[in-house]
Amino acid sequence: MAAFPLQSKGSTNLTNRRGVSVMTSIRSKEGKGRRRKVRGFQVVEDECLWMKAGVVNFRLCDNAFDCNHCGFDKAMRKAMGAGKKPETRVLAPGWVGYLQKKYRGTSAPCRHVLSGRIEAPKICAFNYECHHCAFDQMLDEADLAAAGGQPDYETAAGYKMAKGYYYHLGHGWIRFEHGGRVRLGFDDFLVKLFGPAGGIELPRLGDKLVQNKVGLAFNRSGMQAAVLAPVSGTVLAVNRNALEHPEIVHEDPYHQGWLMMIEPESPKRNLGGLYFGKESRRWMENEGQRLLSMLGEQYTGLSATGGRPLGDVIGRFPELGWDNLVQNFLRTAKVA
Repeated sequence: MAAFPLQSKGSTNLTNRRGVSVMTSIRSKEGKGRRRKVRGFQVVEDECLWMKAGVVNFRLCDNAFDCNHCGFDKAMRKAMGAGKKPETRVLAPGWVGYLQKKYRGTSAPCRHVLSGRIEAPKICAFNYECHHCAFDQMLDEADLAAAGGQPDYETAAGYKMAKGYYYHLGHGWIRFEHGGRVRLGFDDFLVKLFGPAGGIELPRLGDKLVQNKVGLAFNRSGMQAAVLAPVSGTVLAVNRNALEHPEIVHEDPYHQGWLMMIEPESPKRNLGGLYFGKESRRWMENEGQRLLSMLGEQYTGLSATGGRPLGDVIGRFPELGWDNLVQNFLRTAKVA
């Protein structure tokens, strides 16, 4: 995003009025020490393919079936003696060999049946060499093009939040999909705060994003705002429909209004700066209260009444200042 020479504000410098780090004050102590797990969107089953192959008795996938970035898969391959000699090619995930031995001919189920990605019975015709399989490629292409199923919603401070999504402090969301890929968009708070965008600027296919650095932008009536990238990775696809009709992002930010599909550098590595579940709702409640405090004392108790937030805050209260809202909620500096 060379067109936006901005300085992003680091999360360690974000403090509330008492001087307490926002990230620290929001995060729950309950999650400390727990094993980090990538929760995939609408992934029906979570049994590791090493378990499906019968190599281990019990193991649940905690990496959205992204075997190429899975520490357990690498450890199993090492334990089984795979890759002792120098290799000039990329090795297939270790479970492939075991599935090849266990299933043969017409009794070999497709790996996407085993992982729960598809429900209909399907036989593997390529001995688990998925790079030769047109059906496997078709599924990947369909994932890149489609928005997927409509998520379930809950609310926090009156703002919609899609269940199963991760949220970033710069008001972007991501959801991990089958294979560890990530879909990305703006959250309901952002689209209601700044109202309908006149245009959206996204990186090109193949560009690299860096978590907590400026990665995308939008504009309205001559004003521009940069948005931090929620994750690090490579851009695989962009939602052309959202670029051509940005009003979709305002109307349906979590589904048809998605913006990009990303191949993350490492799914688990990206989780450190993201909110999920109860933690994300507490963070959104805090953001809602911060906005109400800017509007004045008469609005500070409004969220407790259950009232719906305005769909265009800056349009209704221009005195709040576009740049002020960008800096306070998107955590990015003024666009030069």
